Amino acid sequence: MRATLMYGAGDVRVEHVPDPKIHNPTDAVVRVVRSCVCGSDLWPYGSMPASEQGRRMGHEFLGVVEDVGSDVSGLKSGDLVVAPFVWADNTCDFCTEGLQTSCRDGGQWGANGVDAGQGEVVRVPQAQGTLVKLPVAEDSALLPSLLTLSDVYCTGHHGVVTSRVDPGKSVTVIGDGAVGLCAVLAAKRLGAEQIILMGRHTDRTDLGRGFGATDVVPERGEEGVERVRELTRGDGTHAVVEAVGAEQAMDTALSIVRDGGVISRLGVAQYTSISLGFESMMRNITVTGGAAPARAYIEELLPDILDGTVEPGRVFDHTVGFDDVPEGYRAMADRTALKVLIQP
Repeated sequence: MRATLMYGAGDVRVEHVPDPKIHNPTDAVVRVVRSCVCGSDLWPYGSMPASEQGRRMGHEFLGVVEDVGSDVSGLKSGDLVVAPFVWADNTCDFCTEGLQTSCRDGGQWGANGVDAGQGEVVRVPQAQGTLVKLPVAEDSALLPSLLTLSDVYCTGHHGVVTSRVDPGKSVTVIGDGAVGLCAVLAAKRLGAEQIILMGRHTDRTDLGRGFGATDVVPERGEEGVERVRELTRGDGTHAVVEAVGAEQAMDTALSIVRDGGVISRLGVAQYTSISLGFESMMRNITVTGGAAPARAYIEELLPDILDGTVEPGRVFDHTVGFDDVPEGYRAMADRTALKVLIQP
């Protein structure tokens, strides 16, 4: 079969790799129907050292079950399923607490001999706990939105939940990438009254307005902080979702959060420290967030997608076939695509 491998910064290739097979009785083999390129994939795409051994790529996919191990129940060949961006048994103490990202028997796609999502077929460890069956056909028009349950929509939702967005609250989302836009959509779904989107790509912020943003702030740095303060009568917002991962974005979050408010760190952090000194302590600011336990949210978010209440799949604005995956990476890195859908 074919799969995507990264050999270094800017060097993405589609190559033939061994076909997946059942290794353990808890495995399943899934034929990928849709996958995508994640914004987090752009960090290694821009900085990964060159290597002779490629790194398997992709952690978002949905597909059709082809085979299951002897210990897997509730799934059978022909089922359409979505896979969260980490695999987990969904039964350990961390999983039952809703933290499948810390599963004692789980792991990451593309690591330690496990397949990755940007391939034609994937061996799924801990399949019974990982995969969620979808009640639609594999040619359904809902597939792009259902694919967002693998990561990006659940991640946006996680940022909103951890920053304690409730009906009537105000929230600022920093970053107009797919995760930030999904955070806007999630904040609207949970009843936020004011949703400020900080971003300067008009096509993206227009989509953000369609998702529920009440205000758009294109300015950055001190100008951006001043503008958010103007929109909130000088107070800042109850919640801030930092969906970039850069130090400047985190500094902005600290400057625009309301006293007693909550900041959720959602972007893949490219910094190692946060400026939390005496001033932020006196303001009673809470900093939380982290990697989203997508598996914990799928059943909650699925119904609104199935009935058309939300359409998070609108974040996909570019589709490529499998041979053109490297072009998809370039499009996202060049900011000519928001999020690339891969249709094998």
